[in-house]
Amino acid sequence: MSKKINLRSTAWFGTSDKNGFMYRSWMKNQGIPDHEFDGRPIIGICNTWSELTPCNSHFRKIAEHVKKGVLEAGGYPVEFPVFSNGESNLRPTAMFTRNLASMDVEEAIRGNPIDGVVLLTGCDKTTPALLMGAASCDIPTIVVTGGPMLNGKHKGKDIGAGTIVWQMNEDLKAGKITLNEFLSAESGMSRSVGTCNTMGTASTMACMAEALGTSLPHNAAIPAVDSRRYVLAHLSGSRIVDMVKEDLRLSHILTKEAFENAIKVNAAIGGSTNAVIHLKAIAGRIGVDLNLEDWSRVGRGMPTIVDLQPSGRFLMEEFYYSGGLPAVIRRMGEANLLPHPKALTVNGKSIWDNCHNSPIYNDEVIRKIENPINKDGGMCILHGNLAPKGAVLKPSAATPELMKHRGRAVVFEDFDDYKAKIDDPNLDVDETCILVLKNVGPKGYPGMAEVGNMGLPPKILAKGVTDMVRISDARMSGTAYGTVVLHVAPEAMAGGPLAAVKNGDFIELDAYAGKLNLEITDEELTLRLQHLKESSNEINNNISGGYRNLYINHVLQADEGCDFDFLVGCRGSDIPRHSH
Repeated sequence: MSKKINLRSTAWFGTSDKNGFMYRSWMKNQGIPDHEFDGRPIIGICNTWSELTPCNSHFRKIAEHVKKGVLEAGGYPVEFPVFSNGESNLRPTAMFTRNLASMDVEEAIRGNPIDGVVLLTGCDKTTPALLMGAASCDIPTIVVTGGPMLNGKHKGKDIGAGTIVWQMNEDLKAGKITLNEFLSAESGMSRSVGTCNTMGTASTMACMAEALGTSLPHNAAIPAVDSRRYVLAHLSGSRIVDMVKEDLRLSHILTKEAFENAIKVNAAIGGSTNAVIHLKAIAGRIGVDLNLEDWSRVGRGMPTIVDLQPSGRFLMEEFYYSGGLPAVIRRMGEANLLPHPKALTVNGKSIWDNCHNSPIYNDEVIRKIENPINKDGGMCILHGNLAPKGAVLKPSAATPELMKHRGRAVVFEDFDDYKAKIDDPNLDVDETCILVLKNVGPKGYPGMAEVGNMGLPPKILAKGVTDMVRISDARMSGTAYGTVVLHVAPEAMAGGPLAAVKNGDFIELDAYAGKLNLEITDEELTLRLQHLKESSNEINNNISGGYRNLYINHVLQADEGCDFDFLVGCRGSDIPRHSH
């Protein structure tokens, strides 16, 4: 090699003593020749492939293309598996194991002879989990996502993965369609490998990875089965070798400026509320101070210009064919709405250098700034006596008339209580009420499942009403929609004010003013919470030991990113002592 660089892997393979002998010899049992240990960068390919994670089921092929790029650039690729926390099958929720996956990633990187890493991400929580783990090590890192699946098809029309489920389930409950009609869309919804084809959490986090500068341009939107996805994987493999030579580590990319760009982009694309939690967790690992107020300060006022389900009409195929995320960033930059155009990305160029000449092929899908689908798509961050540490509402998915609303609380103590009561024709509820769901937060579920977008009572749906204000300490799927207040912090199980809400209480929501208040006196609220603390509101999950116990005891609240308290911070890539 023409340029001498300091490589982590030389501590394993670069010595002539007993340890170097053993490390090289063991690796050679795979048929690796001597010259691969001549000081070339060792590139880890961190793979979340699993047949239980259908979004990521094509990652073996993607990994092969990454390897070609690594070899072409003079590196040596080594593929390794990590925990694959797939959203579609994993119970109680993939969020429960996001931190576990991040621990797997962190220790796999730090403990192995890896100079740079390619993160193969796709399904919702795999992207933040892998970025969190890599950020705690801070070595050269590039993200390659698996891409969205093809448009769903049903009755000759395009349907969005996930979103159609919520829509048709409500129609079924309202008696508008039969069970056979509902089930007929099942096969057509997911007709290729890849993540959900809506602007759900998977596509949102792919866009966040690109907006943060951690992936090559267009990574977020190329369909999973498009040959250009494999070209991008090849180029990413090639680029990571150069990043190692340049010592371009994650801490150079994941700056406060990069996170502010991502917040603004999230508003432009109508991204998932889950991004609020995941970006906070990633920022915490790299050492960037990011908080809920940043979402209000930076994100508010940014129009939503991407017309995608669930906020709009189209799907990820159209998004890519229309220009993808670079086109969105070009629109933003030309309108002086990109906070930090000089922010560095993994290809060594600024985000504006990458996007300023990007073609825009369809003004319907990627709209002009003056013709948005929502004039203010920034996340609404709410505070008040019901959410002292904050709550979140997604305006692009909400009903404008309900963004300012006062209603009577109809309370469900937990998700089982909700399921037992919601279909009861005698439930005391009308369309002006506010549905309140407790004890489904980080500690309460545990894992903060995506149950915040509660289905409406059938008696309300029968009136033709399609939305009500809903409040909980849970999350909501990025494929879902509605006037839904989420992430109420502190959660009910941790003794937050949400635990004190009773049937018949009135709640005032003013999303425009950022307010969420329970209309009782401070004295009454204090008395209620004290009574709950003294009686039954203790964290009791009937679990002794195991990961669940670890999770409940160490998970932070939603406003802090739901990371484990002992995982926050960048611990670096110092090599553990060898044992030979």
